[in-house]
Amino acid sequence: MGELIMSAPVAGLTSKNRINADDVTMLRREVFADGVVTRGEAEALFALDQTAREKCQEWAPFFVEAVTDYIVHQEKPEGYVSQENADWLVRAISRDGMVDSRTELELLVHVLEEAKSSPSQLSAYALEQVAHAVIDGKGPLMRGGSLAPGKVTRAEVDLLRRILYAYGGDGNIAITKAEAEILFRINDQTEAADNDPSWNDLFVKAIANYVMCSAGYEPPTREAALRHENFLEHAEPHIGSFFSRMVSGGLAGILEAYHSPGDIEAEWEAKNRAAEALARRAETIDAGEAKWLAEHVGDGKRPLRDNERALLTLIKHASPEIHPALRPLLDKVA
Repeated sequence: MGELIMSAPVAGLTSKNRINADDVTMLRREVFADGVVTRGEAEALFALDQTAREKCQEWAPFFVEAVTDYIVHQEKPEGYVSQENADWLVRAISRDGMVDSRTELELLVHVLEEAKSSPSQLSAYALEQVAHAVIDGKGPLMRGGSLAPGKVTRAEVDLLRRILYAYGGDGNIAITKAEAEILFRINDQTEAADNDPSWNDLFVKAIANYVMCSAGYEPPTREAALRHENFLEHAEPHIGSFFSRMVSGGLAGILEAYHSPGDIEAEWEAKNRAAEALARRAETIDAGEAKWLAEHVGDGKRPLRDNERALLTLIKHASPEIHPALRPLLDKVA
C-alpha cells in the first residue's frame, strides 16, 4: 500500500490496539459518514483491522461494508471491479498468497457478490482460499480448529457456492476453466475422505456447466445450474451407492436448467442457437475440453470415482452432440 494518511480519530484507535462498539459508532458517524471515498481511507481501515488485537463483533460487518462500498461503488467504473482495483485488494488482504483473516475473506467474497462484474482471477483467488483450507489446513477458514483439513465439509461447500454464485454477475454465466481446475484439485485431494454429500452435488454441476458450455450449449444462470437441489431424485443403479442417499432435485432438474421456456418457438430458437454454436466451436474448444476432461478423470489409468461417474452420466444425457473425443469416457457409463 502507499503512504498511509490517517485522521486523528483513526490514528487514536490504531495506537490503543482495540476497537469497541462505541468506536465503530464513532467511525460511522464522524469519520466515514460520507462513505469510504479515498484509497487512503480504505487503507486506514485495513491498518485498523490488522493492528487491533481486540475487536468487537460490530467491527467486521462495518469493515466489510465500508471497504466493499469503496471498491465497488466509489472507485470507477461504479459497480465494476477493475483489474487495478482487484490487484490492490489482493495485495491488501494477502500474506504469502493467502488471505490473513476471516474478516478479509468475507470482504473478498462480499466484493464479488456486490460487483456487477470483476476480473476472473478474483473469483479463482477466492476459490484458492477454500482449497488451501481443505487440502492443507491453512488460511482463515481453519482458525479455531472447527474444520478438518483433507475433508470437504458443508461449511466449505456453502462458501464455494457463494463464490461461484457471486462471479455469475454481468455475463459471467459459465464456470471458467480456472474455477474448474481448482474444483478438480479439491476433488483429487479429498477422494478418500468422508466429504459432505453437498460437495459431490456441487462438483458435478459445476464441472458439467464448464464442459457443456464450452461445447456451445446455451448456459443457464450460475444460480440455476448450481442450485441447492441434489443431483439425483431417484438414484439409478449404475451411478453407485453413494448417490442413492441423494433424494431431491435430480437429473431432470439439471437438464431443465439448460432448456428454454416451454413454448415451441422459443425451444426451436434455442436449439438453433445451440447448433450454430456447436458448429463454430467443434474443431477448437470441444476438442480441447474433451482432452481436459479425460486427463482430469484419469484417462483410464484409475477407476472412476462416484462423482466422476455421475458427471459423465450427466454430460452423456444432456449433451449427446459433444465432441467425439469424449466418447471413450462416456462409454464407461450406462
